[in-house]
Amino acid sequence: MDVALMTEGTYPHSFGGVSVWCDQLVRGLPQHNFHLVALVSTGQEPTAWELPENVASLTLIPLWGAEHHGRRPGRKALRGFGELFRELLATLTVAGLPDKEARFTTVLRRLFEYAQLADLSASLRDEDAVRAMMDAWRDWPENLGKPPTVADAVTAVELLEHSLRPLAAPPILADVSHCVANGLAALPALTANWCHQTPLLLTEHGIYLRERYLGYRNSPYRHPVKALHLAFFRQVCELAYRTAALVAPGNIYNKRWEERLGTDSALIRTVYNGVDPADFPAVEAEPETPTLSWAGRVDPIKDLETLIKAFALVRKEVPDVRLRLFGGTPKGGEGYANRCKELAASLGVGDSVVFEGRVDDIRDAYVAGHVVVLSSISEGFPYTLIEAMTVGRACVATDVGGVPEAVGDTGIVVPPRDPAAMAKACVELLADRDLRHAMAAAARHRALELFTVDKAVGTFDELYTGLGVVTERSRRLPAAAS
Repeated sequence: MDVALMTEGTYPHSFGGVSVWCDQLVRGLPQHNFHLVALVSTGQEPTAWELPENVASLTLIPLWGAEHHGRRPGRKALRGFGELFRELLATLTVAGLPDKEARFTTVLRRLFEYAQLADLSASLRDEDAVRAMMDAWRDWPENLGKPPTVADAVTAVELLEHSLRPLAAPPILADVSHCVANGLAALPALTANWCHQTPLLLTEHGIYLRERYLGYRNSPYRHPVKALHLAFFRQVCELAYRTAALVAPGNIYNKRWEERLGTDSALIRTVYNGVDPADFPAVEAEPETPTLSWAGRVDPIKDLETLIKAFALVRKEVPDVRLRLFGGTPKGGEGYANRCKELAASLGVGDSVVFEGRVDDIRDAYVAGHVVVLSSISEGFPYTLIEAMTVGRACVATDVGGVPEAVGDTGIVVPPRDPAAMAKACVELLADRDLRHAMAAAARHRALELFTVDKAVGTFDELYTGLGVVTERSRRLPAAAS
């Protein structure tokens, strides 16, 4: 079978849990050909992963690089585009708009058809698009603060231009489109569905829409810009849920969100992430010095600030404890990393918090601690957790996403953004050797029973096979009718 695997900002151009999952999937199903469709920043990003032989093609769709300058639309085409754009803005700004979902679907498809014939980016850079944005905001409610400015309109249109760029890519022909995230990565899958009747399989590790809401809390944009772009994300996500032939979330927590956003529960099948037990053999030895270990990328969503605050409280109870942080800092995240280091210094624990950077063997990160800690404010079904469990380490983790489903009763789950609760759990496990070892053994047993890569990959093989039959039937229908 030919599988189009759609990603955004992950595989094969960066490391992290989602990329690990993608690589496991592709390598674990050598009988299928994979066509990678990667939404990237500029299109100049180097490939971070060595691609296996069953990767038949790699298509890059840059969202933030220089625009592709195609044939500039004439005035007649721009007038037609103006009608489309105003309709799009109506679906994003008009409260109580009749048939909003159907109208959004129609206008997005027409914008795709337009983008296949004309330069969509150039059309959005025309001053008429900014004018249309200001018109859509004309009746701005006073209770929402200061009315939008022309600068807001320019920013909002620019953000939409970047977000709509996937519509200009030629639709890929495959037996199944598998989106590794909702949102913009779903756009190429939607166009393939419109043109080739390709069934859409959607896997969400975290809830894309929820993470956009979290991310926009601290964005520099003014409220009108945030509201417009979040409305766009919501409409795209809900359209993907409605279009999907199957939705395979990484945990039950995601399933609840997906049902709330319109997915038919009968089309949802939870598939947990898995690891290869051979890569994470059990370890019994512990460091000589009491140590908390963390692994991941240095990013605000991982909430290292809460972890550092908790560590400062732990140190009051366990004076010689250390905190070792394993993981790289993504480009653009240097400011956050510096803020974390400054926080540690201001709390008087800078000498005991070590930023180790990336390690070649992630197992070393788990072996380095008596207890592995996860402090995120949003997660799907984190590899760092099930990897640490497979190694045989007791874990303290925040109650987000699929974390409680992974941990069960083999670790301690605490509320997110609660340094006191996290510190109490860490102290309890550091102080009680028998409890720590019992939880570690139970965690390994649970991981080996429920969270192996063979189980996960085998399930997706079944899903692909079933959807491939649907594809064959749907593509036969037009020929049969003629």
